[in-house]
Amino acid sequence: METWGVISDTHGLLRPEAVEKLAGVSRILHAGDVGDARILDELQTIAPVTAVRGNVDHHDRVAELPLHEAIEFGEHLIYLTHIREEIDLDPEVAGMSMVIFGHTHSPVIEARGKVTWFNPGSIGPRRFQLPVSLGLLTLQDDGSLAPELIELDV
Repeated sequence: METWGVISDTHGLLRPEAVEKLAGVSRILHAGDVGDARILDELQTIAPVTAVRGNVDHHDRVAELPLHEAIEFGEHLIYLTHIREEIDLDPEVAGMSMVIFGHTHSPVIEARGKVTWFNPGSIGPRRFQLPVSLGLLTLQDDGSLAPELIELDV
């Protein structure tokens, strides 16, 4: 089994509780609104990072991040983006197993057809009464993907 960390919407804040939960993952996916390139530097000390640009990422190195990425995890193709409504392809037709997105700060795991939609929520500043959360994505021994939401006690 291999586990990846899935985060979004740090908005320049990397909480120690999040760092603790990410310890031991083999890769980190950041679904945008990084807010500050130093966040990516800190995350790189934990594991390699794949990140996309969010709607607040307009300065320094984060402005150069791609809007979307396709990543292979085992036999699965994962589409990483920030704003779900701006996806310009049909993930199921494109052979994606999962779409990871952010933007809403609202954690969700939802199956639609053959595609799982996964928003880890936000580990940055709290928005409204939404939880502060992140995700873990485990490639099981049988080859399946197991997404999990983790609410942080902050």
